[in-house]
Amino acid sequence: MAYDDIESSQSLAARLDAELRRAHPSSVLAAAVDTFGDRLALVSSFGAESAVLLHLAAQIKPDIPVLFLDTGMLFGQTLDYRKILAARLGLTDVRDLRPHYQDLAVVDPKANLWQTDTDACCALRKVAPLDDALGGFDAWVTGRKRFHGGDRMSLPVVEHQGSQLKFNPLANWAKDELDAYVATHDLPAHPLVAQGFASIGCWPCTQPVDEGEDVRAGRWKGSQKSECGIHLARAPGAIVDVGGDI
Repeated sequence: MAYDDIESSQSLAARLDAELRRAHPSSVLAAAVDTFGDRLALVSSFGAESAVLLHLAAQIKPDIPVLFLDTGMLFGQTLDYRKILAARLGLTDVRDLRPHYQDLAVVDPKANLWQTDTDACCALRKVAPLDDALGGFDAWVTGRKRFHGGDRMSLPVVEHQGSQLKFNPLANWAKDELDAYVATHDLPAHPLVAQGFASIGCWPCTQPVDEGEDVRAGRWKGSQKSECGIHLARAPGAIVDVGGDI
């Protein structure tokens, strides 16, 4: 299957979603690779549930570009886990994306923007670097799942954002299916999972979750924020305002 420039990204996404909505995650990934080849990237946080998607991808295309957002605010355990897991799985093209030095110097020189404007902090440290990196690709793969709740409950397997397609191979899987896959393939866990962290982002905005809470309850706890912004639709060519209201 080859990408047809005549077919719009929206109609292509709808067709692929209809074909793949009940497919196994490995079949979704294989279809993404067959369709886009080297114009496909995988975005991973190397967080609490990342090992499953990365292992699946390594079986199909170990040289797939894996985009990792090193925000400068990550837990040290996450940075160590990124190196260990990539080596263990044989992923050969993990790319560390960092915020632009000039943006940090102007917008967040004291590295405390997260205390006053978490949206602006995420735009600076996540959204802008990822948007730049994704400019070289036609499609990307995410690890989002419906059981995370919120806006993700209606997550399609294939969707479009701007002019690009997004594949969500694990959208249909529940937590027990992820756990079973990890056990079957003896995948290493993120070190912070044992300390109660069910979803892991930057250290200032991530806390352990209590028993019975949603998986992402520890992210931006106590606020209405539930997403960092990288999955929010933006107009093609739109410039991310990393300065917020400051």
